[in-house]
Amino acid sequence: MAQLPPLVQALLEGKTYPEQPESVDLVQTQMSFVFLLGDFVYKIKKPVNFGFLDFSTLEKRRYYCQQEVTLNRRLNPEMYIGVVEIIQNGDNFSIGGPGEPVEYAVKMRQIPLERTLDRILATGEVVPEMLDKVAQKLVDFHQSSESNAKISKYGDVTAITQNTDENFSQTQQYIDRSLSQEPYDTIKAYTNSFLKNGQLFRRRVEEGKIKDCHGDLHSAHICFGDKVYIFDCIEFNDRFRYSDVASEIAFLAMDLDFHGRLDLSKHFVDAYVYISGDRELLQLLDFYKCYRAYVRGKVESFKLDDPHISDEEKKEVLNVARRYFTLADSYVS
Repeated sequence: MAQLPPLVQALLEGKTYPEQPESVDLVQTQMSFVFLLGDFVYKIKKPVNFGFLDFSTLEKRRYYCQQEVTLNRRLNPEMYIGVVEIIQNGDNFSIGGPGEPVEYAVKMRQIPLERTLDRILATGEVVPEMLDKVAQKLVDFHQSSESNAKISKYGDVTAITQNTDENFSQTQQYIDRSLSQEPYDTIKAYTNSFLKNGQLFRRRVEEGKIKDCHGDLHSAHICFGDKVYIFDCIEFNDRFRYSDVASEIAFLAMDLDFHGRLDLSKHFVDAYVYISGDRELLQLLDFYKCYRAYVRGKVESFKLDDPHISDEEKKEVLNVARRYFTLADSYVS
């Protein structure tokens, strides 16, 4: 593992926490350090600025920690406990206590990670009825999610084009690394062509299908415990969370495709359409699947430039990124 900052090294020691755990496990994303204690999880944000995401100052990290708790409680109120201060005294760090905070963390209850959808897909335990429960939970969530004039504008072609143009701009540097020039050009041309369907996108706006959604709905963020848990929504950029519900459903359907379960992908989409009555969603499915797969390829590619991720880990990251870009290309018709 690459050299970790002193704060992260301290948070790997049980004595730093009020729970005094015997051991602490670390999971990294391109945006966060996540510390698993057994019963609880602490998550701190990396001081990064990717343009679409800015955690570069302590105040911004505090704000987005608070946003993470507030937004995720919509789907998962039991899991998200709150935001805690991390205090430094000399060379020592502690969760809470006297002193000025040097960092903030989201504190959560740890759910059974061995039961996340991505893991049980690998063991073959997933049956269609489990996706029915996910579909019902999402229909209920989407029906109660906020929608207003500010949110609806993100379903306009102009706003969607901003997102897709940003994707292509930010992935140019990865051509000949995680994707090749030909699929880059093909996907870009397909995307720009589909966005000419202005009437379809306008109708979705008029029908109130643009909602304050989860924004990052893939299988690693769904857990089957005593009930269905959906967690880790996007808190750092409203325009990635404000979207057509079709984009949200396409995200999970794409992820099931990525795991080789096209049967479950179709079943999930059919279940959502049946419960919600939103058959028009099907006209947008491949477009948003392509978009979501491309975003996942982009996000994995960002990890190739993360100094805290080892060269060995980056080999696997590169493989995953390439698979996502290949999947995005497969949706182009």
